[in-house]
Amino acid sequence: MAHAEFTEIAISEVVIETPRRWSWLDRLEALLGLLVEIPAALLVLAEIAILFAGVVARYGLHRPLIWSDELASILFLWLAMLGAAVAFRRGEHMRMTAMVARASPGLRAYLDLVATVAALAFLVMIAWPCWEYAYEESYITTPALQISNICRAAALPVGIGLMALFALIRLARTATLRTMLLAVVTVGAILALFWLAQPVLKPLGNVNLVIFFVGVVGFCVFAGVPIAFAFGLAIFGYLALTTRTPLMVLVGRMDEGMSHLILLSVPLFVFLGLLIEMTGMARAMVAFLASLLGHVRGGLHYVLVGAMYLVSGISGAKAADMAAVAPVLFPEMKARGAKPGDLVALLAATGAQTETIPPSLVLITIGSVTGVSIAALFTGGLLPGVVLAVTLCALVWWRYRNEDMSGVRRATGAEIGKAFVVSVPALALPFVIRAAVVEGIATATEVSTIGIVYGVLAGLLVYRRFDWRRLMPMLIETAALSGAILLIIGTATGMAWGLTQSGFSRALAAAMTGLPGGPATFIAVSIVAFTILGSVLEGIPAIVLFGPLLFPIARTVGVHEVHYAMVIILAMGIGLFAPPFGVGYYAACAIGRVDPAEGIRPIWGYLLALLIGLIIVAIFPWISIGFL
Repeated sequence: MAHAEFTEIAISEVVIETPRRWSWLDRLEALLGLLVEIPAALLVLAEIAILFAGVVARYGLHRPLIWSDELASILFLWLAMLGAAVAFRRGEHMRMTAMVARASPGLRAYLDLVATVAALAFLVMIAWPCWEYAYEESYITTPALQISNICRAAALPVGIGLMALFALIRLARTATLRTMLLAVVTVGAILALFWLAQPVLKPLGNVNLVIFFVGVVGFCVFAGVPIAFAFGLAIFGYLALTTRTPLMVLVGRMDEGMSHLILLSVPLFVFLGLLIEMTGMARAMVAFLASLLGHVRGGLHYVLVGAMYLVSGISGAKAADMAAVAPVLFPEMKARGAKPGDLVALLAATGAQTETIPPSLVLITIGSVTGVSIAALFTGGLLPGVVLAVTLCALVWWRYRNEDMSGVRRATGAEIGKAFVVSVPALALPFVIRAAVVEGIATATEVSTIGIVYGVLAGLLVYRRFDWRRLMPMLIETAALSGAILLIIGTATGMAWGLTQSGFSRALAAAMTGLPGGPATFIAVSIVAFTILGSVLEGIPAIVLFGPLLFPIARTVGVHEVHYAMVIILAMGIGLFAPPFGVGYYAACAIGRVDPAEGIRPIWGYLLALLIGLIIVAIFPWISIGFL
């Protein structure tokens, strides 16, 4: 999954604080960081252990643990909120930086501070409703463990408080006092303006949906405010200023969005992606493909496409996929004369191509918010990725049909056989994961733990590469990325609920079902809409917002849910990796260590190839549902 970072403000023109104060703040932040990161890492380990024990007890011993799902759910909310706090401290909440990056250094520093202050404003406003919600949950007793539900709900005010504390520390460490005050005044003035406009807003009815869910969200996203907080500010403002809905209800919707047990697979698959890179499984797969195709024209480009397809079947996270494959292939590809811009363009295109490959986190999210079978989505996602791979390979063949291969040695049969034997455990993992879900051995949530145990055993016993020193940083990174994703899902769930309550969903259903041309027009409009949404919001928040609204419409107009899921996922993938707004493209450039400007021109050809593949998938539903 792709994300940008907050920018630390450089010490410049105004008052520089004394070294003692700086040292004190640094020590405080480091101590708080440890107090949050260590429990978050341990929670990831605990979830793996609990879910794997549940699989063994139910499928192996035929004695299910009736409390395992309940305990996993309690710990999951703590993992989500502590992970979100870790991500906030590390500046890893997802945000769109295309516009901010073009600003001058001074303006960029100012906008980064505005993003921090805006996030802090949301945290401060939601803090009391979170506390009220946790207090109300104290009257509920969990069915299996028979403990107060405040043990779980307390994660919300604690996580909100920690993020607010990290925001204050970040502001306090800012050396440019003038810029900090300007950012605070800017955000405060905007909030005050909305508050004073309350009598004007209430009579506007559904026009407020445009003001808050388009205007506020759009302004915040393009200004660089992290997406989760942009959504949070929009729905909080809409409910507080235009309705009489208690704000505690918003917290309840956020809790519901983040707590769905299916989403527990998000941190576990993220950790699995890091694990396969650390144990050398990804390298073994790439080495085998390179021995097969490395001697043909454009061969390593074909290897890149194939390796991304295979790795996506393991990790489920695009950033992890690209980080596992690119460092292995790029040096040799550059040595053969490939241009760095073309490499990152193809890397970004393969990221979009593999969005439907199970266990894609977007597939899991669709299953969570729409009720579509996860097993059906996993089965339906394989062939669409193949179709897009074929269109990409056709373009690679055309571009590299005259490549000079005179200095490249062809691997012998023995070398290919050895590389295959070494790669077998890694190549088998995607099939193990899929078979475990389809055969009913484990749920989509639990299957990730099977993959993790498999990966650990392969790293220790087969590849003999398991760096124990990297385990804690990997667990912390897993918690941070998962927290950033889950907080987006929480606030997006709140927005989706607000849209539903306003009657927007009924109006949208009426408009979409009334489109001339039936299913074909509906799919075409969806492709355009989700390509745009993918470039601005990324896949998961777009799915959480619009999936519950559009999937029932797809059923009404006669479009199979799995087919529709594949079409919109691929459309979002194209948007996510398309410059100038797609953050996935910039993630590919960062991983490949290439200036984004170098890949702008070559990527358009790959995007055209992807679009052709998407149209083929949209026209022929069998590609998505033929094996269901």
